[in-house]
Amino acid sequence: MSRYNPKEAEPRWRAVWEREQTFRTRTKAEAGGRPKYYVLEMFPYPSGNIHMGHARNYVMGDVVARFKRARGFNVLHPMGWDAFGMPAENAAMERKVHPKDWTYANIAQMREQLKLLGLSIDWSREFATCDPAYYGRQQRWFLDLFARGLVYRREATVNWDPVDMTVLANEQVVDGRGWRSGALVEKRELSQWFLRITDYAEELLEGLDELAGRWPDKVRLMQENWIGKSRGLTLSFRWADAPPAGLEAGVEVYTTRPDTLFGASFLAVAADHPLAERLAAEDPDVAAFVVECRRGAATAEALETAEKIGRDTGLRVRHPFDADRTLPVWIANFVLMDYGSGAIFGCPAHDQRDLEFARRYALPVLPVVLPPDADAATFAIGEEAHTGPGVIYRSEFLDGLAVEDAKAAAVARAEAQGQGQGATVYRLRDWGVSRQRYWGCPIPIVHCAACGPVAVPVEQLPILLPDDVSFEFPGNPLLRHPTWRRTTTCSTCAGPAERETDTLDTFVDSSWYFARFADPWADEPIDREAADYWLAVDQYIGGIEHAILHLLYARFITRALTDAGHMSVREPFAGLFTQGMLTHETYRRADGAWIDPAEVRVDAVNGRRVAIEDKTGDILQIGDIEKMSKSKRNVISPLEVIDSYGVDAARLFLLSDSPPERDVQWTTGGIEGAWRLVNRVWAEIDAERSAGSPDAAASAALRRAAHKTIKAVTEGFDGFRFNSAIARLYEFLNAIRQHAGADADARAEALRALTLLIQPIAPHLAESCWERLGGDGLAVDAPWPAFDPALAADDELVLPVQINGRRRSEIRVPAGAAEEAVKAAALDDGAVAGHLAGMTVRKVIVVQDRIVNIVAG
Repeated sequence: MSRYNPKEAEPRWRAVWEREQTFRTRTKAEAGGRPKYYVLEMFPYPSGNIHMGHARNYVMGDVVARFKRARGFNVLHPMGWDAFGMPAENAAMERKVHPKDWTYANIAQMREQLKLLGLSIDWSREFATCDPAYYGRQQRWFLDLFARGLVYRREATVNWDPVDMTVLANEQVVDGRGWRSGALVEKRELSQWFLRITDYAEELLEGLDELAGRWPDKVRLMQENWIGKSRGLTLSFRWADAPPAGLEAGVEVYTTRPDTLFGASFLAVAADHPLAERLAAEDPDVAAFVVECRRGAATAEALETAEKIGRDTGLRVRHPFDADRTLPVWIANFVLMDYGSGAIFGCPAHDQRDLEFARRYALPVLPVVLPPDADAATFAIGEEAHTGPGVIYRSEFLDGLAVEDAKAAAVARAEAQGQGQGATVYRLRDWGVSRQRYWGCPIPIVHCAACGPVAVPVEQLPILLPDDVSFEFPGNPLLRHPTWRRTTTCSTCAGPAERETDTLDTFVDSSWYFARFADPWADEPIDREAADYWLAVDQYIGGIEHAILHLLYARFITRALTDAGHMSVREPFAGLFTQGMLTHETYRRADGAWIDPAEVRVDAVNGRRVAIEDKTGDILQIGDIEKMSKSKRNVISPLEVIDSYGVDAARLFLLSDSPPERDVQWTTGGIEGAWRLVNRVWAEIDAERSAGSPDAAASAALRRAAHKTIKAVTEGFDGFRFNSAIARLYEFLNAIRQHAGADADARAEALRALTLLIQPIAPHLAESCWERLGGDGLAVDAPWPAFDPALAADDELVLPVQINGRRRSEIRVPAGAAEEAVKAAALDDGAVAGHLAGMTVRKVIVVQDRIVNIVAG
């Protein structure tokens, strides 16, 4: 028996696939009526090396692509690179290299590493978002949206990263810090370009219903919360005394809780509210406080946990429903200008942020919602605001109403007084896409002193980035370039103009790449015929960390481009799967330094696990099992694993250890177990069959095992239960050995099935097995094995038995057993008989092959 050698077999089969162009995508015309299937993994940033997270993501997609291909689908499975962004500029500054050179060198290296994984990718469709052929087409559709009014420029308060020296979207600010640099984010006023995503807020929200069942509920909920539709009241609080100049109409507030207006004890405005800006211009102390607010947390999420601070303006407004009451007006750091009107009324008893603020500044706390079973005479607010249900009290005309009824009554009263209006508001803000950096898609606009912002004519596209830029100083090199921004004219008046030096947010680049893959050679940004054939993506795979940033933007841009005539689909991703993370133990020296797992051995000493550094022999601290990261050095290189065990063993481990939506802990034992499975499969295929008379019973049993396995593995792949499918293959191997006396036909059928079933998971091994079995052509081109339902059916079933709706036992019966036989078996069961003692059986309901229900009394 020969030994399976992955170092010889795997490169050989990859060379065959490449030579035969096995994975070249067929056009609709070439497909001959085969149904299409588009599988796509979120494309990677070219950092230079693939990691195990990459491997798991792309191997999952590859299993789906190979499985669908074998089932007769015309499969599109492309690859590209999300290649613009700050890391390339940081590398330029740190390593004295050009971002373009650094990026394309990384792409070349990662491409070769990904090819080692044996992925069934059509590499002819590959592109990078930094290719002029790609970003030039992006500039073209950007101008289409500009012409349709979906692109505009305005002064805006932005999140400014003082280290990366660029604007960040709200979603890119994590706990008040820049998502890449980790620097505390500041607020600044800048002229920025925006996309009107809010025009599509309601449609984006409604579209989530269409995705139920094929998108994770968690992702849909995250998007729903981010869009944040709320019904409330826009209300004007009028001044109690002389109004500030220019703000005579009062302070407009949007609230979702008008039922709590009688519990109001203050108004608060954002630090960049017009009132705060006017007061800051007149008072240096107010100006200093505004600056302090702008240095703090930048998002609603961060402000939830930040310290609440404020400054009393000395101004007061009248309560809308009680002319004798006035409320102080404060400037507060926890109010954001980009939600509602940038002003709130504070009801400390029923909002936790308001309560924290009120306790700090000794403001009144006035409960007006009485919780169920609470006593109105004694109820008081402690450390927690009451935000739950109840009845309104201490609120005049609202007293005795439930919360929702009180909301409606308060809105009606405000409208009748001419002081407010019921309103629907979205938390979603327009998408700020300006970035003050070089390595990004240039915005195809010029600025003319006479005409303002003017679109660059299409025939002048692409607007290319200049190569001769300097990274000696922080900031945007395009601003410092001696000629680039000034060597242009206005296409409207032919006068002098300057190019826009902001570049587009990289999330614009990734908002449409899936559509470009339909025909990456098209002159138009999107070939409509190809896009209409391939889109939507049938199965999209990637991390849940992109639930808002990428997926929401892609859903918006898809709709905008469809409305602009580029394609016909509104939801870009029909199915979404979010895979779990890859984890590993962490190890640290006494001085706190993290140690690479490759430099550590773990032994048992006196019955406990001890980590020892190979180089020094020092005992290390074993830390938590965490997501693999360079910072904690708990990263396992796929290349090292492939070198030791081969690609297919790595693929098997990544898919077999746990359900794909869960995290996987990398262990040496796990990869060694996968390596043993590879060798067990090869040994079974390569083994000489022992001489002797065939056993008819063994032959029949092996055939049944084969068909049961085909059915189970097919269902496992269809349901993304790769680990379950692999577990059934283990069982099938055992069955093949157990029924070694089967005849040659039954054994050949079983081995052919085994080979084709492992093909999506371990493709190189499958080709070697197929060749050894004398199969026609390549295993990857062979059709998926079919199962005989009669042979795949279970011989015996376990049925639950319920008594009066409660499960009390279970019985084993032959599949398809007659109803009377099932009733008899249920009533004869000891546990059932015990529960029925002293009761009269009134009815026995049998749902064949499913359940038995007994009604007794």
